[in-house]
Amino acid sequence: MTKPLNIVFAGTPDFAATHLQKLLDSDHNVIAVYTQPDRPAGRGKKLMPSATKEVAIAHDIPVYQPTSLKTADARQELAALQPDIMVVVAYGLLLPASVLAIPAKGCINVHGSILPRWRGAAPIQRSLWAGDSETGVTIMQMDEGLDTGNMLHISRLPIQPEDTSATLYAKLAECGPEALVYVLDNLDHLSAEKQNETQATYAKKLSKEEAFLDWQQPALQLSRNVRAFNPWPVSWTQVQGKNVKVWQASAIDAASSDSIPGTIVAADKHGIVVATCDGALCIEKLQLPGKKPMAVQDILNGHQDWFAVGSVLPGEPE
Repeated sequence: MTKPLNIVFAGTPDFAATHLQKLLDSDHNVIAVYTQPDRPAGRGKKLMPSATKEVAIAHDIPVYQPTSLKTADARQELAALQPDIMVVVAYGLLLPASVLAIPAKGCINVHGSILPRWRGAAPIQRSLWAGDSETGVTIMQMDEGLDTGNMLHISRLPIQPEDTSATLYAKLAECGPEALVYVLDNLDHLSAEKQNETQATYAKKLSKEEAFLDWQQPALQLSRNVRAFNPWPVSWTQVQGKNVKVWQASAIDAASSDSIPGTIVAADKHGIVVATCDGALCIEKLQLPGKKPMAVQDILNGHQDWFAVGSVLPGEPE
């Protein structure tokens, strides 16, 4: 095993905090934590610390919250810590080459995909959106590119038919920390593998506009979208001019394939069935404006008229 390392950890959301906690439970030493500045949150817009900062404070670890790492002061501050290695997990700030060169053993990153597939901001969501059969985490050496560094370790995870971004996120938050500690424990004995650039894909950020259900798309793709966009931004459609969120749906064979895409062909306790270009999408869980997500059966009890068979949902926002 590699001797215990002095680590500077950089991360921000819950996913990062889970990795930090695992490092604190390991034989390695976390000497400082970098995280994003506190952000306004809640109705009162009170400044709130990141999940990573909360873990650091609970363990009396010094916290640094620069708005950029590109300044001379930021570089000097990091260099003064004399870290053996820097671990970066969903930090949110760009690390310039001058910063990457500071730790004696460089900087490593935990990325939520099997690289080089799904480099970028939304790898978990895009794996579902594309219908991938597996995902995982890659531990890589960082360079100046976007998730282009040499790979030290990959942990693979099958994607189940019922998985959403929320469930995959939770699963990767379990296997990621294990993979990270394995790499740190064996750092001196691992060989880094270059990424195959010909297999690289980019996971662009999600948008609320993209989450609108276009009934001209295949039913299978729409069902993937619903899973990928859960819990954010959540797939949506419009019913009687109101925005309605779709939390759960599945692709089915349409009984009347000649229906115009967007046509409601059935609405009962089993779901609201909407025609697509090649079949139908059975919507099983909805959220009406100002309400909580509910099973379709419960919604139809009070809003059957909203989902009349034969009515047509729009193919684009009105």
